[in-house]
Amino acid sequence: MRRVDLTFRSGGDECKAWLFLPRSEAPTPLPCVVLGHGFDGVREQRLDAYGELFAATAGIAALAFDYRHYGSSGGRPRQLYDNEAQVEDWRAAIACARGHESIDPDRIALWGTSTSAGHVVKVAAADDRIAAVVVQMPLVDGLAQLLGTPILQGVRLLWAGIRDRVGALFGRKPLTIPAAGRPGSLAAATSPDALSGLARITPPGSTWRNEVIARFALGTAVYRPARLAGRLRCPLFVCMADGDQLVPPRPALKMVDDAPHAELRRYPFGHFAMYYGAGFDRVAADQAAFFARHLGVLRARTNRFQSQIPEVEVLQ
Repeated sequence: MRRVDLTFRSGGDECKAWLFLPRSEAPTPLPCVVLGHGFDGVREQRLDAYGELFAATAGIAALAFDYRHYGSSGGRPRQLYDNEAQVEDWRAAIACARGHESIDPDRIALWGTSTSAGHVVKVAAADDRIAAVVVQMPLVDGLAQLLGTPILQGVRLLWAGIRDRVGALFGRKPLTIPAAGRPGSLAAATSPDALSGLARITPPGSTWRNEVIARFALGTAVYRPARLAGRLRCPLFVCMADGDQLVPPRPALKMVDDAPHAELRRYPFGHFAMYYGAGFDRVAADQAAFFARHLGVLRARTNRFQSQIPEVEVLQ
């Protein structure tokens, strides 16, 4: 397996990406999985682990990228979360993969986690060339997410968003809040495992910053990509964490019912515990097998990577 640094443009800004390729003797053109993180996540927060595993075990290329305004990519202001802008970045990343000499443009799959699960459903619903989609811990209905937030917390987030938006009209600097904080604090994510989980997946020297511009809260309720699931023509694999304290399960379960070719698998882990340790081992092996099956890779190559880990208690 080898890693290649790539750059592509989206909305006038540069986006940085890693392309993970199987060993050099692998036949080309290769199928490719495009990976983008959730919310304010960056590629070194375990996207590299998934990309390396898919390339090394399933013979599939993997392109992991940073959104504009985050990580190693360009874009101002920094730490700006915008659903539509991130969807544009996804389309640009797919175009980058399709244009690479080693990639088969008709065997492109998408991998989304948390908020990016909604992005990949939206993108694939409008692009019939997408061959397969995997989502994990899917946050796919902003209204359900807002309604599931404690009332006081929701009001504080909306008020911060209004203050930030009004300030922008008067030329003030963006108002930022923590992306993750303790329960009861003013932060985008305040589940009991948010800070500890992010600490586990963030390596030393990471470009990730624990802050996000507050106006994200104003667009949350109107972003509901799960409603597009019925338009998917490709296979969809939904990986749910039954110990998830951040994302409500009902929208994802409805999405499974609505999508024509959906598979559901549930895991006894918390939201962040799916990125490392036993959670990662199990879910990534299942995802590699799914991709191999639907991207025309010989199934025999992935059989030995099927997870054999026994059922365990929910991890926080």
